[in-house]
Amino acid sequence: MQKNFLIITGIFILLEIYIYQAIRTLTDNSWIRWGYIGIYVLIYALFTYEILNFQRSDRDATKSHIISILLLVFIIPKLFVFLFLLIDDIFRTGSYLFGFTRSSENFFPERRKFLSLMGLGLGGVLSALFIDGATFGKYRHKVRRVKVKIANLPNSFKGYKIIQISDVHSGSFSDPSKLEHAINLINEQKPDLVLFTGDMVNNVADEFKPFIPLFSKISAKDGKFSVLGNHDYGDYVTWKSLDEKKNNLETLIDYQRKAGFDLLRNENRIIEKNGEKLYILGVENWGLKPFPQFGKIDEALLNVPTDAPKILMSHDPTHFDYVVKKHPGNIHLTLSGHTHGMQFGLDLKNIKWSPVQYKYPKWADLYESEGKLLYVNRGFGVLGYPGRVGVLPEITLFELS
Repeated sequence: MQKNFLIITGIFILLEIYIYQAIRTLTDNSWIRWGYIGIYVLIYALFTYEILNFQRSDRDATKSHIISILLLVFIIPKLFVFLFLLIDDIFRTGSYLFGFTRSSENFFPERRKFLSLMGLGLGGVLSALFIDGATFGKYRHKVRRVKVKIANLPNSFKGYKIIQISDVHSGSFSDPSKLEHAINLINEQKPDLVLFTGDMVNNVADEFKPFIPLFSKISAKDGKFSVLGNHDYGDYVTWKSLDEKKNNLETLIDYQRKAGFDLLRNENRIIEKNGEKLYILGVENWGLKPFPQFGKIDEALLNVPTDAPKILMSHDPTHFDYVVKKHPGNIHLTLSGHTHGMQFGLDLKNIKWSPVQYKYPKWADLYESEGKLLYVNRGFGVLGYPGRVGVLPEITLFELS
């Protein structure tokens, strides 16, 4: 990882030399020019330092947050400047090749100045969006209401309300009180059931410990259930021994229990009303490798009638396409998370786009395939980049019919 980041850093430093031409075009003031150079020397020095000192054994998310902020706020937006300068140079070269007169050269400086301003302006807008996303965006939790029709749903469960949250990544937040508004938002929906679909932490159980009192406040008439996500197993940090890693997982399970969650590990629970039943299934994480494949549908379906209404919690949405929808157990609705909507994109009523869709075609909202339904939650928290731009943190309210 460090080697790849250093190569990327080297490429961007070379691009910076080219991009500096935009600053030279816009101003002759030596103080501004040298100030710009000084600021970016410090930025690249800090960026390189953080990469060289990044270790898998780090339990704190601070370093990854610093690296992502430097990259997204100060470095990536400069690609706009590079693009517009490149456009100008292509036109300039073409003009000379096709024999424009020397008098037309008077137009080049003005065009270059305009394109430099355009590049810097768009880069500045992108930087501002990433700053806003890290400061405010990750706290803009939104309730999305979804009506779902489930085959053979008993009358007692018509209008039944289920809240889904996913991907809390508690280690990415330093102050639990800043998430209190989101917990209040959950309780305001007066849910019958709350389902959490994995990744309570980034890496270690103790990240969630300060959040236990807050998440204990979540109230649901028929209880709160959860499953594990890929980050909950502690695979992304180093451990002194396998026993230490195992104890970490057991501690996380205990912490979730203290917060009121019943964690399902390839098993099921029955919600019963007036003698009628709804089955809630929960499997451990199952994703395309290198993600762990611990999910066991057959175990989760033990003693569950084939024609009974079922809702499955499975963290990674790829599980649905590769296993769940083809399974003879006839699972009507699968709830997943994992993608976060990449925490960046366009998430409008009629326009949805995120870079994550090129890896996960089913990355947000409700999907139907082979008569089965999958809902992918955009996530409650953040990971890596400590913010959200365009794709807001989600609390999903399902109404069954």
